[in-house]
Order: sequence, then structure tokens, then C-alpha cells
Amino acid sequence: MMRLKSIGYLGFNACLLCLLLVGCANQEEPQSQTYETDQDKAHNLMMAVLWQQTAGETKALQYQAYQLAEEKMKAALQQKKNKKWAVILDLDETVLDNSPYQAYTVQSGESYPVGWDDWVQSASAKLIPGAKKFLDEANQSGIEIFYVSNRDNKHLSATIRNMNDLKLPQVDENHILLKTETSNKASRRAKIKQDHEIMMSVGDNLGDFAEDYYKKPLQERNQIVDEQKEQFGSLYITLPNPMYGDWEGAIYGYKYDLTEEEKADLREKALKSFR
Repeated sequence: MMRLKSIGYLGFNACLLCLLLVGCANQEEPQSQTYETDQDKAHNLMMAVLWQQTAGETKALQYQAYQLAEEKMKAALQQKKNKKWAVILDLDETVLDNSPYQAYTVQSGESYPVGWDDWVQSASAKLIPGAKKFLDEANQSGIEIFYVSNRDNKHLSATIRNMNDLKLPQVDENHILLKTETSNKASRRAKIKQDHEIMMSVGDNLGDFAEDYYKKPLQERNQIVDEQKEQFGSLYITLPNPMYGDWEGAIYGYKYDLTEEEKADLREKALKSFR
């Protein structure tokens, strides 16, 4: 009796399986799945933007970077008083906070450069914590300040307007060097070095410091950091930015035209798991 009951269940399950297979055969062919949906993509950026905008740790690192920069500046001035010193700073996420634009891309589902021109023209970026105090100290100490940014040169007037509203020092066309032809900042740094000794560079991207890092592969980029470790905290002052940057481009081999599926695959391969 038990054996007959088992056969009955088996027969019922076999019939059910056939019905399911027939039903699936009648359905449309499912579309191929991508590695990352638009919702996943927005969530990934949302977490980075939230960290940048809300985490006390972010603000702590920003203050820490600028306080260290101020200490190094004062020490350098004591050692070499008669030098024609200059400091170089990046702008975005170094002096100016553009996280509201990144938040817009999360909420709208858009991506750079959509909306970027409107954001820059609004001239409403706020200051990165610690930046103004350091810049005012540098200015009062007779140090020349150069803002070297990869904002497009067409945004110069809006950038100056924004920085003047924030009452930042040495804001003019001679001290704000935006991108004209290339995102490689080496030529702009070289121009400054012609007449100045660079005391330090402040930025959120390794390319803000030296040409050594420009478009370098992921592993080599990290290797150069190890080789130049003595420069960080002295010649190079680094601020946090998990929202965008060459760190992400290096994962893609700087091939930003890859599909989202290809980018997601490369991101997953870059992860280092314990299993």
C-alpha cells in the first residue's frame, strides 16, 4: 500500500513537471539579464554619496588632511623663509563640495555629464571642511595658491563666481588653471614650477599629485603609491572621495565606453574575497 502511494505521488509530480515545461515553452523567450540593473547602479552610488555627505568620518578626514597641510606649511616656512612658495589644490571634492550633483544623478537616474553644466553654472557648491582656514593661512603667509582643476575651461567664470561667493583667496584667471586640452595636469604643474617651488599638492585623486599616476593600470597605480609612500602626508595631502575618480577608471582600464554589464563584471573581478 505504501509503495502504491509513492508511485501515485511520483506520477502526480511527473505530470506537474510536464505542465510546467509546456507552460514555459509557450512563454516568450526571457531577455538576457545584465549584471547590474539601473536600480543596483543607483544604490551603489547612493551609498558612496551618503558616506560623503553624512558620515562624520568623512568630515574628520577632511579636517585631518587640512590640519596636516597647515602643519607642514608652517614647518616648510620656518626651514626656507625666502623661497617663492606655491601650493597646488584640486577643486572638486578638494575645495568645492559637488556631492549635491552626485545626489542628483542618484535621484534622477542620470549620469555625468547630464546636469553638470547646470550645477556648475549655479555656482552653489559649498566648501570642503578645513579648506578655507588652510587657504587663508597660506594667503596670509605670502604663499601663492594655484587651483588646478579638470573642470572644463568654459566653466571658468562660473567657477570664479562660486569661489568669490565663498570668499576664497587668490581667485583669478592666473591662479585657476582649468582643463583646456587634456585631463593630464602635468603641463599645468610644470608651468607653475617655472617660477615657484611647490610646497605641497592637495587633492582627492592621485592624478592631482604627479604624472606618474596618469592612466596607469590598477596594480601599477597601487605599486607607485607604495613606492612614493613617504610623499603622502608631506608633499601630497589626500582627501576622501568614494563617489568617482580614476580609482574607478583604473578598474575599467579607463574604457568608460564599456557596457554596464562589462563594467559590473570587472568590478566583481576586482574584489578580493577570503573565499
